[in-house]
Amino acid sequence: MIKSWMVIGAVTFLVALLSNVLRPKDVKWFLRLRRPRWLTFEALIPVIWTIVFICGAWSAYIVWELTQNWWLMAFYLLVEVAIVLYSPVTLWTHSLKAGTVVGAIGSVLGFILALTVLPISGWAALLLVPYLIWSPIGTYTTWTMDRLNPDKTRDGNKNGDRNSIPTQR
Repeated sequence: MIKSWMVIGAVTFLVALLSNVLRPKDVKWFLRLRRPRWLTFEALIPVIWTIVFICGAWSAYIVWELTQNWWLMAFYLLVEVAIVLYSPVTLWTHSLKAGTVVGAIGSVLGFILALTVLPISGWAALLLVPYLIWSPIGTYTTWTMDRLNPDKTRDGNKNGDRNSIPTQR
């Protein structure tokens, strides 16, 4: 028999996996961006997101076992989709502003989810804390990077003019 934790884990894994549909040219663009000096933990970001996803799935499992509520599971899925949309949206559009908006939306949804599940299970809400801490940090980092890279647009043109000819530096 398939257990609920298996389904929740599989859905979490598949949704996270879908966020990795990235084009090499977009990753190259992102890697060339200036970063804040205080961003010393960039190598840990995949580990941080792994912890966030595991904790989120565990939280969803607890809530499912206590409520069997499909609407709450849909809300967990919505939060995860908001999380994983960050990379494709930011990289496909070459827009840190878009990434900041997606990150902020994910943060707000995460806080609403935590407040929603708190009366159901303190443990389930506590398992969302890694996301509640990390999401605003990631959003702030993206916002800061946008300020450090005002001349970076989709084609590398200045001032957001996509019709201008890129200049050499």
